[in-house]
Amino acid sequence: MIHIDEEKIFSTINEKKPRSVALDGPDGLLKKIQNCAHKLTEKFSIPVYVIGDTSWGSCDLNIHAAEILGVDILFNIGHTIAMEKFGDKVIMIDAFDDIDFGPIAKKSAIELKKRNFSKISLVTNSQYLHSVQKVKEIFETLGYEVVIGRGKGHLNDGQVFGCEFYPAFDNKDQIDAYFFLGQSMFHSASLAIVTQKPTFMLDPYFNEYSEINDVAQKLERKAILSVYKAQDAKTIGIIIGLKEGQFANIKALELKKMLEKEGKKILLIAMTEITDERLLSFQDIDAFIQVACPRIGTDNHFHKPVLSAPQAISLIKLLKGEPLDEFLQIKHWL
Repeated sequence: MIHIDEEKIFSTINEKKPRSVALDGPDGLLKKIQNCAHKLTEKFSIPVYVIGDTSWGSCDLNIHAAEILGVDILFNIGHTIAMEKFGDKVIMIDAFDDIDFGPIAKKSAIELKKRNFSKISLVTNSQYLHSVQKVKEIFETLGYEVVIGRGKGHLNDGQVFGCEFYPAFDNKDQIDAYFFLGQSMFHSASLAIVTQKPTFMLDPYFNEYSEINDVAQKLERKAILSVYKAQDAKTIGIIIGLKEGQFANIKALELKKMLEKEGKKILLIAMTEITDERLLSFQDIDAFIQVACPRIGTDNHFHKPVLSAPQAISLIKLLKGEPLDEFLQIKHWL
């Protein structure tokens, strides 16, 4: 069961005495966030707003919505990062899942002995960070050497985002295999792409583990194919994301300049939500580059090529007659 750190919210309100607050977080926590809002309303008798728009992570905090509402504090729930605050208004609130990883850790460690992995690394997302040490001890007891990669920037030790991989990438040459704690293909597939090592997803709910490299290879091939398809585009739309943590206008203008040198006609587009339905309105655009979130094109279906910033750089290299490099084997996909 997932538990929100409500005590931190209560103590923050007691200390700061806000006139109103807002709560937001990922869709999967929305019911618990609503329950928390009711508790806050009863306890403090202040307006408490639940922001109903999706929050995908620390790059998508809905700060603009909080400013429009005029709240003093925005509590972003469920996106644990190395920092507790964002500016003067946003406070990050942890949400942890208390599921026991012990059974699946033991099962996978024993059954994968036949693969002769000696040095492994444990990686996870925010809701299971507290489980890493226990799983590490289980693997070590069964004879594995276990590495927990060092965090950097927003990332804690052993934590990855869907686009940022420092704890995994920096030691990948010394690691035989990666074990991702949790049910997230979104995180584990990108981990496999970046490290190019055997990567296993440990599912504590069904007591199953799975090697996800085949899935990762399909995503990687899709990303590479999109780059090749975009070569023939005469007009390219460069999309600037309007969410606070995804706004990269400077990067967009840099790419515009480089692509124009290669003879491409460019249209700058600004959008909050980048979907296939919205892009179909741009009928004269042959391909798109979006500098908002690098997972949009790889994880969603689009009728036309939609490239991320690393893909766009590789496209420019192709247009110059240079070979396509391994543009996804990098620490940060932005």
